This record gives sequence, structure tokens and C-alpha cells, in this order.
Amino acid sequence: MDPITDPSAWPEPAAPEYVLHLYITGATPNSTRAVHNIKAICEEFLQGRYELLIVDIYQQPELAQREDLIGVPTLIKRSPGLVRRLVGDLSDRDRVLKALGITPSADGPTRYE
Repeated sequence: MDPITDPSAWPEPAAPEYVLHLYITGATPNSTRAVHNIKAICEEFLQGRYELLIVDIYQQPELAQREDLIGVPTLIKRSPGLVRRLVGDLSDRDRVLKALGITPSADGPTRYE
């Protein structure tokens, strides 16, 4: 079989290193900011290594109930490491990076913890 034309010969895609779930409430200003902020952080620091699931709790309230959310927007980091929760619009970039275990270097490449 030819590995170029046979999809079964292609390597399996790697699982994402970071699994993030963002719970929002429709298109409210805070929810819109949270989506924008986490997408920008992911693209800058985790490009190609993350999975981001955005859940609108107005459309899927059962998912919010399952998570016992106390405020929205809420970002839940499922992996790597311990599960972490951040509530708010994620505009405090340093706090978000710390919760994700990312330490940006002032003079060099970003270090991941």
C-alpha cells in the first residue's frame, strides 16, 4: 500500500496537550471578551497543542449543571496537571497564564510548566 494515498498508513494525530472548556452566556460583552482573550492566549502560547471547547450555557444548560458553575464566563483547564477554574472575562493575562502553567520569558521563548 502506498502511504501517500492510503489514509490508514498516516500517523495518528497527537492528542492535544491542553484541554480547555470555556462556559459562556450567549454573546454578552463578558462572554465575548472571554472568548477573544482565551483564543488569543492559545494562539500565542499553545499553537497546535490545545483543544478549546466553548459551551454556551443558554444552549446547553445541562453541561453547566454538570460542572456546578458558580459564575460565567468560566474557563476550566482539564489538562495538563490539576483541573483549574477561572471565572471572569480572562482579561488578566498573567493570571490566565499562571493558571495554565505558562511562564512567558521576557527575553526568550515561552517556558511551559
